[in-house]
Amino acid sequence: MREPSFVERHLRVLFPLPAILFIALLMIFPILYTLALSFTSWNLTSGAPLRFVGLRNFEQVLTEPRFLDAVLRTFGFTIFAVLIEAVLGTAIALILNRAFIGKGLAKLLLLLPLVATPVAVGIVFNLFYDPTIGLANYVLSTFGLPQGLWVSDATSVIPSLIIVDVWQWTPMITLIVLAGLAGLSEEPFEAARVDGATQWQVLRHVTIPMVMPTILTAVILRLIDALKTFDIIFAMTGGGPGYASETLNIMGFKYSFEYFRMGQASVILIALFFFVLLCSLGIMKLRSSAEN
Repeated sequence: MREPSFVERHLRVLFPLPAILFIALLMIFPILYTLALSFTSWNLTSGAPLRFVGLRNFEQVLTEPRFLDAVLRTFGFTIFAVLIEAVLGTAIALILNRAFIGKGLAKLLLLLPLVATPVAVGIVFNLFYDPTIGLANYVLSTFGLPQGLWVSDATSVIPSLIIVDVWQWTPMITLIVLAGLAGLSEEPFEAARVDGATQWQVLRHVTIPMVMPTILTAVILRLIDALKTFDIIFAMTGGGPGYASETLNIMGFKYSFEYFRMGQASVILIALFFFVLLCSLGIMKLRSSAEN
């Protein structure tokens, strides 16, 4: 009997290998290229050649108050937006997991914010928030409540952007959690009811613990995306007024394509990459603990 060849023995490795190598290059090359640029002084408008400057870019950027403020805004925006989305998304999923008239229509309406492009959402909400003709101030004035400047005021711009983010991305959390609820076994619920547990006790001690890994998975996906939010913020405020809504992504864009300081922009993007990586690893650790 003929012995299998090398290719036949390693088919499970050789078949996916080209795709794995392509994906690895697609991910690793931009990271290494950005890291290399961070050690250089490269200004696209000066005409000077690319020059190695060591850690000078890191020293200038990481000690700049504008960078530190952008870090705080990025984390503030992300934490509040994702926390609200996780709570609302889970609550809506628990409601939609029950049988009621119009459930199909409710799911359809839930998908509408997800299919809208973020730039279009930003433009629409700019009209909604407009201090003079916007619907938000009109509704507040109808009820005799004080009107706001929304994205035109430094103190309210981040909360206003969080509202937009919550409106668009809460449905994603809902759909993921709803899929997790649909896959739960009925046996624990039946055992809890037989033991005399109330609906609140079943929810607190059975449903939430069983669906928690799914919720944390949704939070991981949303956290990564929220930390990198660019389009909605850029379309609505461009980082303004002043620097009041400037996150790391917006700051990196400005350093790259407005100031053309590519070395310092690379430092900002590397910092953002590590923040995303560390936050993702932390949530994944919590997910592993929840599963165990």
